Amino acid sequence: MFDTVEPYIERRYGIPVRIRDVPNPFTGDLDGAEIHVDHDLDVAEAVFIIAHLFGHTVQWNTCEKAREIGYRLFENPTEEQLRELVEYEVLACRYSLQLFHDAGVHDLDQWLSDFSACDLAYLLHFYRTGEKRSPMSFWQDGTPVLEPMPIPEFTPTQWVARWEGIVV
Repeated sequence: MFDTVEPYIERRYGIPVRIRDVPNPFTGDLDGAEIHVDHDLDVAEAVFIIAHLFGHTVQWNTCEKAREIGYRLFENPTEEQLRELVEYEVLACRYSLQLFHDAGVHDLDQWLSDFSACDLAYLLHFYRTGEKRSPMSFWQDGTPVLEPMPIPEFTPTQWVARWEGIVV
């Protein structure tokens, strides 16, 4: 799976995927033109992170508001801010699912949907409580299957040079 999705992103979209040491506790990072994935992840986590950060890369290159949401950590977020965060995260995952389909992967919709729901539950828990539990402790099988979102044309653009781990 990794060997299908990672080269597809690089070939089709010209977005380098870098496997490197991403500072703990983060598992990946992006800047709009590159995706960085921590080298210590298992293959399943790495595939999710690559696809998910690709989804955010699409958002960052097509929507200024998405970049604003992605740049910040929310302290004491309002319910409105959490709703925006949910929309931001779900759209990224819908782009991820379209990426899978475009790369020829059609049998992991449920897996990606479950992983996406797990990631979102983790983020919401973190933003509501400040507690960083194991992300996989939020895993549930059989979550609603996401609908793929067509990926708009975009030009990868470096929007921020940070590599400092905003991805929670």
